[in-house]
Amino acid sequence: MATTVRRDVLTLPAAGLGADNPLPPLRPPARVHRVGDRDRQTLPRDMARQLAYEPLRSVLPARIRDGYGRERTPTDFETIVIENERLRVTVLPGLGGRIHSLHHKRTGRELLYRNPVFQPAAFALNGAWYSGGVEWNIGATGHTALSCAPLHAARVSAPDGGEMVRLWEWERLRDTPFQVDLWLPADSDFLYVGVRVRNPHEKPVPVYWWSNAAVPEDRRVLAPADEAWHHDCTHALRKVPVPEHDGVDRTHPTRGEFSADYFYDVPEGTRPWIAAVDADGHGVVQTSTPLLRGRKLFVWGSGPGGRRWQEWLTEPGTGGYAEIQAGLARTQQEHVRLDAESEFAWMEAYGPLSVAPDTAYGDDWAAARNEVGARLAEALPERAVAAAYERWRPYADTEPGEVLATGSGWGALEVLRAGYELPGTPFPEATLGPEQEPWRELLHSGAVPEPRRVAPPGPTLVARHWRDMLETAPARPHAEYHLGVAQWHAGDLAQAVRSWERGLALAPSRWPLLRCLAVADRESGHGERAADRYAEAFDDLCAERRDDGAAWVAATAALGSEALDALLAVGRHEAARGVWARLHPGTRTTGRFRLIEARLLLAEGETAAALAVFTDGFEVADLREGEETIGQVWAALSDDPLPGSYDFRRRP
Repeated sequence: MATTVRRDVLTLPAAGLGADNPLPPLRPPARVHRVGDRDRQTLPRDMARQLAYEPLRSVLPARIRDGYGRERTPTDFETIVIENERLRVTVLPGLGGRIHSLHHKRTGRELLYRNPVFQPAAFALNGAWYSGGVEWNIGATGHTALSCAPLHAARVSAPDGGEMVRLWEWERLRDTPFQVDLWLPADSDFLYVGVRVRNPHEKPVPVYWWSNAAVPEDRRVLAPADEAWHHDCTHALRKVPVPEHDGVDRTHPTRGEFSADYFYDVPEGTRPWIAAVDADGHGVVQTSTPLLRGRKLFVWGSGPGGRRWQEWLTEPGTGGYAEIQAGLARTQQEHVRLDAESEFAWMEAYGPLSVAPDTAYGDDWAAARNEVGARLAEALPERAVAAAYERWRPYADTEPGEVLATGSGWGALEVLRAGYELPGTPFPEATLGPEQEPWRELLHSGAVPEPRRVAPPGPTLVARHWRDMLETAPARPHAEYHLGVAQWHAGDLAQAVRSWERGLALAPSRWPLLRCLAVADRESGHGERAADRYAEAFDDLCAERRDDGAAWVAATAALGSEALDALLAVGRHEAARGVWARLHPGTRTTGRFRLIEARLLLAEGETAAALAVFTDGFEVADLREGEETIGQVWAALSDDPLPGSYDFRRRP
């Protein structure tokens, strides 16, 4: 059977993504994966340097995606299916280009953890993310902001004369275009994945990449290492022995109580790979050319918090998962420098692996990993991956053929601005849309257009070249708003405040600027002034909103949530109750706002009513990884243990 590429449709129970949060994310992202400054002093010098290299100030210019819920209905998703007589690969181009399924036809085995539902959760840098399959994480520490975004996809000529699928996009957090070529030769048990990340700029950029494969957790995970860098909720990064430390064999994902990362310290010069095999010796292996040096195991743990997260991200009773990953650095806390006008490129391979189960699951770790390494060498020699990479490289520049899916217009805007030549990854002007239109006008006319109708403001571009254009644009209210956001992102906080204050003096729509000033007040420790500005901003929004459409509902919910938090933080529960009363009724019934209601009732002294909110039950759809608000509110209400349905704790 020759390799075929076709479009198809996959139907899953799915929660809708909803409207994006229209408020610019000015505050730094939650740093679940950070490493303490003291711990850095004990690490290897190159690792410590990369840990400190260009951490994100915010997730701008991306928007927060928090409009999803927990109610799922059957939904059709467009897929691309790549198939030969041995493997069938199902790709979701509209959801980050994720490989949803890697099915080994000869044995009938699914090699990955295939999520039976689509349930967004707040794990991506900008919110919505979902579990399962193989995802491509680019940008900065964490799950990519493209987790639930469409990528461009097209057919491309493959090195063996057949076809492969190219996925590509413009990653906006670091302004780096990238591509992922999925190549399945006709006679291969392995899917080849050629990846290229480009820096078209005249200065270096920080790069982050981790390919993340979900696998059933009832596996043993093996890699060619005797030590690993262990990271957990304490934010410490310490070296531990593999497979066992603290009396537990950590290569079995269910044996630890709490969630943790294990970054395997693969010796230099050793073939990089990672595998997950079941008790019968069957499973999946990932390997690559040497540039992709890092290998990682993530486990949820067997404690109640880890089990609750597993249920939250999929469906109860469908089995849990662990993650095996491969990255450019040794750990996910590091960013790697990519020099000006250069690129990183490598080849990965994913496929089935069968080993002697007694050896792979035995107590002799050296024998276990040697067994996997030997069977991998038989199934896919290291030289074969190197040869596949060399064959693929000339085809990385091949212009795509039939378009299979369309991504965003942001890459087209950057190409229009700078005239970049990016063979193999076209960003045609035809993909520009309404969100890019104000910025195209700024590019052509030097001015930011004032909105023609009252609506929440569009997204802000914050890269240096756009900030320079905003600084020379006519100082109209909308330009001052966007300029302030860009200056804030650049770390020029005082100038950002001045820009917002100038815009406020003439703005017909005041609430976006007032909200930005409120964030600045709160970040600088002026809680009372922040509360005043939030209250004024919410008053202005309620007077301005025109309807109950998705955009206004999202804006009211987003600003209302921030205003309530700021007012409660300074003890102004009467003003907070006034904000609560003007939220849309549907907003007040969502889990996030039910939790806020419990906080508000607690502040008002209505402990029994606040406790009743928990008794009635709620689900905070956008609960963030590491967020402990639910437990904190419960502890203020009751001395009883936190009920299991609310227990998402990732630490003792």
